[in-house]
Amino acid sequence: MLENRRFVIIGFFALVGILYLLRLFYLQVLDESYSIESSSNSIKRVIEIPFRGQIYDRNGKLIVYNTPVYDLVVTPYKAKVSDTLRFCQVLGLERSEFDSLMNAASAYSRRKPSLFLRQLSKEDFASIQDIMVDYSGFAFVKSSLRTYTTPTLANTLGYVSEITGRQLEKQEVKYYRQGDYIGQNGIEKVYEKELRGRRGIKFVMQNVSGVYKGPWKGGILDTMAVAGDNLHTGLDLDLQQYADSLMVNKVGSVVAIEPKTGQILTMVSAPSYDPNLLASRYFSKNFAALARNPYKPLFNRAVMASYRPGSTFKLIQALVGLQEGVITPSSGFSHAGSPIKCHNHPFTGTVAMGVAHSCNPYFYNVFRRIVYNNDIKNTYKASAVGLDRWYGYVSKFGIGQRLGVDITGEYRGNLPNKDYYDKIIGEGRWKFSNIYSLSIGEGELLITPIKMANVAAIIANRGYFYTPHVVASVGDNHTIDTTFTIRRETGIAARHFEPVIQGMIGAVESGTARRSRVEGITIGGKTGTSQNRVGDDHSIFIAFAPVDDPKIAIAVFVENAGSGGAAAAPIANLVIEKYLRGTITNKALETSMLNANFIKKVILPGVKKPVAKKPVATDSLKKQTP
Repeated sequence: MLENRRFVIIGFFALVGILYLLRLFYLQVLDESYSIESSSNSIKRVIEIPFRGQIYDRNGKLIVYNTPVYDLVVTPYKAKVSDTLRFCQVLGLERSEFDSLMNAASAYSRRKPSLFLRQLSKEDFASIQDIMVDYSGFAFVKSSLRTYTTPTLANTLGYVSEITGRQLEKQEVKYYRQGDYIGQNGIEKVYEKELRGRRGIKFVMQNVSGVYKGPWKGGILDTMAVAGDNLHTGLDLDLQQYADSLMVNKVGSVVAIEPKTGQILTMVSAPSYDPNLLASRYFSKNFAALARNPYKPLFNRAVMASYRPGSTFKLIQALVGLQEGVITPSSGFSHAGSPIKCHNHPFTGTVAMGVAHSCNPYFYNVFRRIVYNNDIKNTYKASAVGLDRWYGYVSKFGIGQRLGVDITGEYRGNLPNKDYYDKIIGEGRWKFSNIYSLSIGEGELLITPIKMANVAAIIANRGYFYTPHVVASVGDNHTIDTTFTIRRETGIAARHFEPVIQGMIGAVESGTARRSRVEGITIGGKTGTSQNRVGDDHSIFIAFAPVDDPKIAIAVFVENAGSGGAAAAPIANLVIEKYLRGTITNKALETSMLNANFIKKVILPGVKKPVAKKPVATDSLKKQTP
């Protein structure tokens, strides 16, 4: 028995010994990583950062590409700079900058490499590469710089900058390291995973001075970096630049959509900035200057600015009224009894006439019928039930919610319902007389330009839309996000759009937008004048064309420019003609809009404000969001 135990114990230790020998053989002979670690003084592991994907417009024109640059990194405990003055002269630094950069690197880690100086050009790298051999602890890392073919689309594209400490901590899968670049805004952020590509690893030999001596083992263990996927957008670069030119010296936005696909053709936020400013080694300085600019060029007005829609909202009121059956295409209303006054025009006998003349009393009566369902009882209960029924229809147009655009920072706006007024005024304490300003797009309604462009696309499509999006497809295989291929219905029957569209044609041909009509192109449009608590009103216009085969739907907002026909309508119709024809026939109108300066009317923070104008609905909420 004892003899058997002795053999078991001997066998156990023999097995353990064999396992250790096999493991040692694997580490020393088979596993290359052991050899690499043991040769750390002569073999260096180099991470290769891939090029980010490029960005193209709908016609294949390049918008964003990459320029190779070099970052200088430092490992503090290895760093030896005997002649600081010469070192600073080589890199063009002040002594204070050198001290600051070294302190920051040491604070991060004395043993890990961190960024010392970023984005040296190929020429700078070539001129100092040999000199830097004299300074141990410093190394060059190949990188790239985002470069833009034209100074446009800054807010839509977004920018790339160094990852923040908080972003490093929050990442679920450890991919990024200190000093890495990451998309911080716009589609650069939304499509970060597609754009960033896949890192590569190279093992290189170097001597004791850190001089490169070639790839280790012929590069057999190297993995190549894989460039990020290219983005193919629905943007039209030429149209974008033209729209930009029309919005010079103006504050506002232009958003144009292809109705049949939901692809965004142009997205202007004015004033804007040259995206190259945030794609340089002076990022912090330039960003700070842009952030201090009182006109807020970093603020993407297309998806973030909120306005009252004004008379453009009457289109939705008409459609809801027709769907609910409280009006017919031939319903007419007089101006009598309406607390909202109108322009100088006769009795409005049809929906089309109401739209064409933008008749305030007409849509006051339409909204009143919707809320009360033709049972006119001025009570809280009737108002509450009717308002929520109205809310259900309007929300399907994308109002009061985020559309899901592939742009960061989309604001959902405000679409009031029963709960909203119960909270603000008090349950049982409000009725129709408190909310009738909603009938003409005023009061507590807040929308963004992208939403009104989408409303134009819905009307162009006679009742449905695809979520507006910038990126049409991703990669060489042109992968399409299925989210943007879902047809979203509004619940309004197609037949109800025809009288509204006839009214929109009338508004352009002989109504409020007639000044900017385009010969030979049938445009359906609607002007709006958004009330502004401070300064002049905002000019709004939405439209689509051609009416029979819509190819473009558009919304234009120009702050403090007055009526919709004064600025927004001319700009919109010029953009429409440019897109459909490639040229402009009304040169006088074009010159007028190119030279128009409405930015001088914008009241900036700190400037004495004029007395606010009395709102249309005097008994609506006293406190309204501007």
